[in-house]
Amino acid sequence: MSNDSWIALLGDMLPGLAISLQLTSGMLAIGLPLGLLLAAGISRPDKFTRYTAVAAVEIGRGVPVLVLLYLVYFGLPQTGLTLDGVLATMLALGISFAGYTAEVFRAGIQAVPAGQHEAAKALGLPGGATYFRVIFPQALKIIIPPLLGWAVVFFQTTSLAFALAVPELLSRAYVLATTNFQYLNMLAIAAALYAAIAIPLSMLAERLARRETQHGKA
Repeated sequence: MSNDSWIALLGDMLPGLAISLQLTSGMLAIGLPLGLLLAAGISRPDKFTRYTAVAAVEIGRGVPVLVLLYLVYFGLPQTGLTLDGVLATMLALGISFAGYTAEVFRAGIQAVPAGQHEAAKALGLPGGATYFRVIFPQALKIIIPPLLGWAVVFFQTTSLAFALAVPELLSRAYVLATTNFQYLNMLAIAAALYAAIAIPLSMLAERLARRETQHGKA
């Protein structure tokens, strides 16, 4: 194939990549606050809140993402709530993402030295201000690298939206391949586009993690 042919095929695939990135953004918008909420629930002293949060985390981790996709897309309509494929994918991935990242949030927050809590208390800061102005900003340095790593994993997991006929990257590659019969080329381009996003972000996550480790030792 000529370079022009490869460029043309690549151009045909970019709308699918845009949908995959849109799914990832929506998943993060749901999963990040939900994961933080679950982490807070796990740390609560009352058993009901703690056990409820733990159960939600285990569901997010234990149920395969594809099963969650089907539960949201095909199951919720029986309760009166119908979502299109894009929203269903965002919600299902967000639930799973929250299950995996809740522990990341909890560990990062607990890693902040106890002296920071005591200093905020001595200054008379209320609990909410202590959390959002003192504790959480420091925890972010620890939390961001693993969160970025999980975001990369779930960007790749958006390919499961193919099962709901969402025109994301893998689905786009397959549909185009059925028209031009260049299955190898289309799937290779899809793999290259996934890698072009995932590899740099994974390297960034590793670099940030090493920097934080070195800072902690210093």
